[in-house]
Amino acid sequence: MVQFVANKIAEWSLSTGVDEATLKLAICLFASFPLNAILKRFPDRDVTLKNCYVVTVSMIYLFVICDLYSGFRTLFISSCFTFFITRYLNSNLMPLINFTFVMGHLALNHLSLQFFQEYDSTKIDITGAQMVLVMKLSAFGWNVHDGRQPESELTPAQKYRAVKEHPSFLSFMSFAFFYPSLLTGPSFEFVDYQQWLNSEMFSDLPESKKPGKKRKRAIPKSGKVAFYRVCQAIGWLLIWQKSNGYVQMSYLFEKDFLSQNFVSKVWYLYVLGFSYRLKYYAAWTISEASCIVCGLGYNGYDHETKTILWNRVQNIDIWGVESAQNIHVVLSAWNQNTNKWLKNYVYLRTVKKGKKPGFRSTLATFLTSAFWHGTRPGYYLAFATGAIVQTCNRMYRRNLRPMFLEADGITPKENKFWYDVASYIATQAALSYMVQPFMILDFKKSLYVWGTVYYYVHIIMALTIFAFAGPFKNQIKAYLQKHVPVQKESVTQIIKEKAENESQDDVHLGIPEANFDDPDFVNKLAKELEDIKQDMKDWQDRNGPELEEENLRRAFAKLSADLEDFKKEAKADIERRRAAREENKGKKTK
Repeated sequence: MVQFVANKIAEWSLSTGVDEATLKLAICLFASFPLNAILKRFPDRDVTLKNCYVVTVSMIYLFVICDLYSGFRTLFISSCFTFFITRYLNSNLMPLINFTFVMGHLALNHLSLQFFQEYDSTKIDITGAQMVLVMKLSAFGWNVHDGRQPESELTPAQKYRAVKEHPSFLSFMSFAFFYPSLLTGPSFEFVDYQQWLNSEMFSDLPESKKPGKKRKRAIPKSGKVAFYRVCQAIGWLLIWQKSNGYVQMSYLFEKDFLSQNFVSKVWYLYVLGFSYRLKYYAAWTISEASCIVCGLGYNGYDHETKTILWNRVQNIDIWGVESAQNIHVVLSAWNQNTNKWLKNYVYLRTVKKGKKPGFRSTLATFLTSAFWHGTRPGYYLAFATGAIVQTCNRMYRRNLRPMFLEADGITPKENKFWYDVASYIATQAALSYMVQPFMILDFKKSLYVWGTVYYYVHIIMALTIFAFAGPFKNQIKAYLQKHVPVQKESVTQIIKEKAENESQDDVHLGIPEANFDDPDFVNKLAKELEDIKQDMKDWQDRNGPELEEENLRRAFAKLSADLEDFKKEAKADIERRRAAREENKGKKTK
């Protein structure tokens, strides 16, 4: 059966010109729709049946369609580690140990792919699925930890996501191997998955919106919404397939590209970057549509507009990316579930209680995001550049934008349209430049491509930092301030408050802002390092190592007790079966 499927996929690949890995991925994504139509018709409260169905379909995807035996092993190892450590280790270090293991396991596979494996167009890269799984497993570890804490110590969001009763092995594997999002995402919270399984998610839905005549189903109809998403995805796929005949990354390294004028080269980088994004638009939109069909995308009922919201697992705001007027908006619209994960389980989790996020949180988030994406140098070039681009964006927004607003600081002037146009062009030009290493991955080749356009973004960034954070910053800011119809103090205060709120609440792909214009940056950094040292000393003074040793003993004792109970249950089951066989033999003899 497996060989038959492999042969068919190979034939389709030859006839269509699409590589086998992409075809396998497409088959799994589109097969999810009819399979979801079956899943949503299972009895609403039959959780075991749903779990078995989900795991079975995922195994068919991995073994039969994708031929990913080693890939299954990779995902299963991480899933089992998280299941057992969250079940048996009751310690404040548990979520950190879990996080370190699943991230380390992912990093090993990234390194293996980079240095020890050759590209195979017939194989799906399992690190993509593992990246999604890492988000789910690390979040689950923190949620279990929160479930063991007093509610008074949790935020409202942490209370909602807290896992107070550890799931069965089957339920957990169903969560980890949920087939509609297994290979491409999106990730989601365990509490949402649990509420979807037992149909509690749809408790706010009016009876009139529930389908079924004789027996009302909990999951509402979502065919039209999902169909619209699928049409979108197919459109992106067709444009991507067509664009491959016009724009190729290899052209960047040809002499003909080098001979083009500056504007033509920048335009080509923009089109190439857009073409690169299309496959993500397609994959994420299809997987979102699949989650909508099975009901997991349900996000409540709006009683005012009388509409059902289906954006719970939305991972991309395409219009937000393509129409953005600053990099901040681009990053917030791109890979949204990763942004949420980084914010909730890295950025805010590394903050000491009673303090605001600082250098420690920013650095931890940046490193996590970088290692999560991979170990290729191109990722780090793109991220480091993005950090400085965000800073420059803030400098321009702080010093230039008020010039295009009325005295209230809100109402736009007539000429603000041109500011918006310039912002859009600058954002897209910076984005096109910034993402090239993300696509190329190689260090030297990335620098070569930047060199063909004269490092224009880096030069502009250097000039911007020199202007707004250099020796003449006060004169330049004073000159610009003369053209602002608002008192300097009020503008500064508004922007300062907004920046503080954004820095606390928004984290986008772990790309921090490099605060070159913060005169107290070095002192803040030194203070953060001192706090880290003090935290370690406090932990040792509280007999931290001894407490963790005791927690480990308790974990092993609990595991041993569970194994003993399992042996007793298995033995009792064997005895019952033996007695039943003896009874049947006796009846036949009579």
